[in-house]
Parts: sequence; structure tokens; C-alpha cells
Amino acid sequence: MIHLKHGLIIIGLILTTIGSAQDFVYTPKNPSFGGNTFNYQWMLSSAQAQDTYKAPSDGDDTRGGYYNQDPIKNFSESLNRQLLSRLSRELVAKQFGEEALSEGTYLLGDFQIEIGNDDGGMNISILDNTTGATTNVVVPHF
Repeated sequence: MIHLKHGLIIIGLILTTIGSAQDFVYTPKNPSFGGNTFNYQWMLSSAQAQDTYKAPSDGDDTRGGYYNQDPIKNFSESLNRQLLSRLSRELVAKQFGEEALSEGTYLLGDFQIEIGNDDGGMNISILDNTTGATTNVVVPHF
């Protein structure tokens, strides 16, 4: 009888656990996927609060978009970069090579470059004629 009693207890425990189990039901929060439509406003305000992206205005070219610029302006900027790059290569080659750069004023694209020597080294002044910005560079003698 004792074995039968233990068997009935085990069967009773199994039946009570099976009888008290319930199904897992998923209900989405997003109304687009079948969730409650009253969640829409809360989800939208939550997404807007987390959004850090600022859309550029129509006239704003802060992204540096290639297609938003004028092709002539792109060409001019490219030419100026190439001229300054070549000038810098020649400066280094001539200053540290056999012959020094000759003094004077040079006009390269939108830039006016003045080269002069003094006791401290070679002075190079670059003036951007479009903006009026000036850059001074001193290359010391070695």
C-alpha cells in the first residue's frame, strides 16, 4: 500500500502541474505589427526624443556633398590644391637641396605667394585673394 500511495502522490503532482500551466501569448507593442493603437503616440514621442540626426537645410552644404557644388568651383579648388602641393614639394626640394628658391612674389590661382629670406630662414607668406586669409610659414636654414 505504501508504494501505491507514493505512486498516487506522484501522479497527483504531475496532474496538478499540467493543469496549472498556461500558454505563452505574445502581444506586440508596435501598432504596425498588431499592437494596441494607443501605443502609437508614445512610441513616436520616444523615437523623436532619441533622434540626434539633424537634417541639413536646402541651402546648407555642411555635408560636403559633391553633387551640391558647382563644377567650376570644384575645378578651381582642385587646381588650387594641386598648385599648393607642387609648391610645397619644390620648397622642400630646393630648400634642402643644392639651390634655394628665388625671392619674389608669385601669383598661383587664387593665391599670392611672397618668398623672402632673412637670418631666421626663408619666410613664405600666402595670401588667399578670395577670402583675404593670410598664412605665414618660416622654413629655418640648416
